[in-house]
Amino acid sequence: MRFAFALAGMAALTLVAPAEGSPQSKTLRGGVEAQQQRDWSRTVAATPQGGHLVGNPAAAIKIVEYASYTCPHCAHFAAESKAPLATRIRSGSTSIEYRHLIRDPLDLAAVIVARCGGAARFARINDAIFAGQQTWLGRGAEFARTNRETLATAAPGAQLRGLAEGSGLLAIGRAQGLTDVQLQRCFADKAALDRLLANKTPPEVTGTPAFFVNGRYTGAHDWTRLQPLLSSR
Repeated sequence: MRFAFALAGMAALTLVAPAEGSPQSKTLRGGVEAQQQRDWSRTVAATPQGGHLVGNPAAAIKIVEYASYTCPHCAHFAAESKAPLATRIRSGSTSIEYRHLIRDPLDLAAVIVARCGGAARFARINDAIFAGQQTWLGRGAEFARTNRETLATAAPGAQLRGLAEGSGLLAIGRAQGLTDVQLQRCFADKAALDRLLANKTPPEVTGTPAFFVNGRYTGAHDWTRLQPLLSSR
């Protein structure tokens, strides 16, 4: 930062940097240090593409992940990458945008729960859904099988909410601070549902997880292949 001082009736401007050790220079250094110490993992924002961006919007490395909550490989990636990716995101060097590739009704029910708390709660609920996938996915499949006729005649919102309740997805949402009123509202929001289903997927994405880094498709489908691409930047 530089400071301008007016001289001779502001006819001339002299740019003066504060002397080393002065109060101004200490303030400047403190601002830089505060920026460097910021925990960027707490910064989450919805994106125009229908995803959620976690981390520094101006990060040098920008990851976009297409994932499905009912995809076992996606849950494996979430677990394997959690610690090293969190370090990169906290520092501000890397951001990740989560976008949904919806495969089936149970997957859609999970997406609705994940997004129900808005940007402020998305990252925590997203992590919790992937962490509990083995439990709720099996329960959800069993619930759908034993309640096939009831679900088939229900309205779309009620069908999805039934799957979310029967699978345990609603319990995950409640554990992360969502209320029954919020959840009911989210599953009844037809406009939001239509927007989710209208989201486009790039032609390169034929399975999940799939990753773009700084706008380029990587072809990687796991942390082992993605991590070297980040380290080389």
